[in-house]
Amino acid sequence: MSPILGIWASANQSQYIVTSSYESIATVTVGSGGSSTITFSSIPSTYTHLQIRAITRSTRSAANSNIYLGFNNDTTTGNYYGHYLNGDGSSAGAGAKIGSTTSAIIISAAATSTSSVFTGAVIDILDYANTNKYKTSRSLNGYDTNGDGRIFFMSGLWMNTNAISSIQITDALGSFAQYSSFALYGIKGA
Repeated sequence: MSPILGIWASANQSQYIVTSSYESIATVTVGSGGSSTITFSSIPSTYTHLQIRAITRSTRSAANSNIYLGFNNDTTTGNYYGHYLNGDGSSAGAGAKIGSTTSAIIISAAATSTSSVFTGAVIDILDYANTNKYKTSRSLNGYDTNGDGRIFFMSGLWMNTNAISSIQITDALGSFAQYSSFALYGIKGA
């Protein structure tokens, strides 16, 4: 029997992706007092990758704020590097941050953004338990500004071969506003 090809194969409803590849590890929702740092600790080393799904808003008195990612409480200068691409519908930009104490991973809506606007973000942390390589992360994040939107693709490098057992997410210039939420997932398989 020959394989099913093309459009017919994509319409085959018996070939859906198995969703049990993702397992919830922990979720944090910020309360009324706000929080400057979110920490996930005691992360098991039983997964291939990690993913954080976040909804954020900063209390910073500006249109946006930088959200930074750190691992295992390491704040050694020079251990973190990052790159970003961004666009807002009429212009685009790119840049890098080298040799820092953390890695920028989200540009969050902040206090002067349109009321009740939050940033949506998905962060992947690849091969987090592999002790033979440095760790890389990537995120896709953005928010609406009631007419113009902003989108960011960001990547980070932690120059350390230790397995990641804890993650620190910090609002660099403010605090996470109430209802900001962070969910950590473990990803099985390749």
